Amino acid sequence: MSIKASGHLEKMITSLGDNGQVAYELPLDSQRIELNALIGKAISIEHLGDIHCIHCGRRSKKSFSQGFCYPCFTSLPQCDSCIMSPEKCHFHHGTCRDPEWGEKYCFTDHFVYLANSSGVKVGITRGTQLPTRWIDQGATQGLPIFRVQTRYQAGLIEDCLREHIADKTHWQKMLKGNAEDVDLTVLRDQLMAKSESGLELLEQEFGLQALQRLYSESITTIDFPVSQWPQKVKSFNLDKQPLIEGVLQGIKGQYLILDTGVINIRKYTAYNVQFSASA
Repeated sequence: MSIKASGHLEKMITSLGDNGQVAYELPLDSQRIELNALIGKAISIEHLGDIHCIHCGRRSKKSFSQGFCYPCFTSLPQCDSCIMSPEKCHFHHGTCRDPEWGEKYCFTDHFVYLANSSGVKVGITRGTQLPTRWIDQGATQGLPIFRVQTRYQAGLIEDCLREHIADKTHWQKMLKGNAEDVDLTVLRDQLMAKSESGLELLEQEFGLQALQRLYSESITTIDFPVSQWPQKVKSFNLDKQPLIEGVLQGIKGQYLILDTGVINIRKYTAYNVQFSASA
């Protein structure tokens, strides 16, 4: 049975099964294409030339911040610089682009976590986004180490910890295979010990109830559906190569791994495409 569907790309929808394996669906407007069953099959993605902003629907020549037109990129709170650097939150200065949005999404419980993707890194996410955040980063292990009351507090803790640990994923290394398993609980304890002076200052400022250290959380193990890892990672660019074809060999993070190269689906959010798959 062949599949042919068209619509605007969004980041892949994921779920973690009881066996620890990730199930993927590709959204195309209102359609959902189950991808795990297509591993080993020939697929194609063709950019039809249109990009429409995921917020206002305006036609755009370029996608900014993964799916927005330029006016939305420069005005929406979810596109502000403090989203990528939460320790630079300016809400308390009265300059938030949308205080109501900030109160809803930034003044809510957040986790600081360790994740093992291309190696162990520190990161932050909203309390409702685990394990989705780890899956999107291609992490095979994840462990929450702090629960805090605001995104700003999470950013300050991350800023303190990253003096001793990476905060970035090397996507090419991540796509060449799974990182070696690490005892994240041991690393957590070592990291907190190294960062103790800075953490104590933050706890004095915000209080122990606001910044809760987590010692009883268990490590989440994640298994991605990959039949074959690429020896060399060649990334497709829909702006330069509107038609991408190949055999789907696996999915990790937000990447489709084909025998001809890889594509970051999230990067092309809002692109109008036609997706095809052979039986």
